[in-house]
Formats: sequence, structure tokens, C-alpha cells
Amino acid sequence: MRYEPQGSPRRGHPDRETDRLARGLGLFSLALGLAEIAAPRAVARSVGLSGREGYVRACGAREVATGIALLAADDPMPWMWGRVVGDAVDLGLLASALDEGPQRRERAGLAMGAVAAVTLLDFAVAKTLSAEDRRPARPLKDYRRRRGFPRPPEAMRGEAREMAGVY
Repeated sequence: MRYEPQGSPRRGHPDRETDRLARGLGLFSLALGLAEIAAPRAVARSVGLSGREGYVRACGAREVATGIALLAADDPMPWMWGRVVGDAVDLGLLASALDEGPQRRERAGLAMGAVAAVTLLDFAVAKTLSAEDRRPARPLKDYRRRRGFPRPPEAMRGEAREMAGVY
């Protein structure tokens, strides 16, 4: 895992790429949710859930809410875990269609594979975000004005000779 550079306010935390990926998943969630709300019958038919348009619409509302939260939050971590839980709900709903005829089974199986792949990505991003240390990083010490001498150089002249005579 890469870490933010020295001047970053997030120094010591995983890089911004993880946050950017979480925001991208928020956009994906928003688009998917809007499609599920706008055309629940078409979505339900395409994934083998014909007759369960209400469930598809409810899942769409959850996706839209999660997507908005991911895009608006300063800390996307809890919302990424929300996506993981939502994916588990979606997988359970799709699994219910596996026992309803060969065509539905095939469509539901393909949809489950796609949701499982997204679930793995969601889980990886959520786990990475959870590993961040939320405490602010300690400020870096500023050594620009250091000389390496305990006193100004003028005051140090001859000190080595005096110390050599002591030993």
C-alpha cells in the first residue's frame, strides 16, 4: 500500500487512490440505483427476478442512498461497508431466483457472478479504508534552521582544543 507524501494533510494514511475508488463506486451505486428505480421491470427481467419489481425498486433506493452518502461523506469507510452489506442482500435476493426454471436460473446465476465480483471490490476497498489510522499524524520536525552545534559557531571556536586538554 502506498502512503501519502510528506506535505499531504493525510500523511500516514493510505493513498487517495482508495478514496477515489470509493467515490467511483459511489457513482456506480448511484447509476445502478437510478436504473433500478426508473426501470424495475426491465432490470428484474434481465436478472431473473420477474414479478419482484418492488424488491428491485427497494434495492435501487438503497443503492441511490449509499451512492449519495459515498459521494458526500468526508469519510467513505462506513458507507463502503454499507455497500458490502447491500451486496449481500442482493446476492440473497438473486439466490431466491435460482430455483425457478432454467432461464431464470441462468440469468440469476450470471447476475450473481457480477454482484459477487463487485462485492469483492467493495470488500477490498472497505477493508483498506478501515485500516486507516484516523488519528492525525504528528507534525514533522522542522530541521531547516538546525546547524548541528549546541551553540553558535563563534562560541564553539576552540572548544575541541580545550576538551582535548581535559582528557
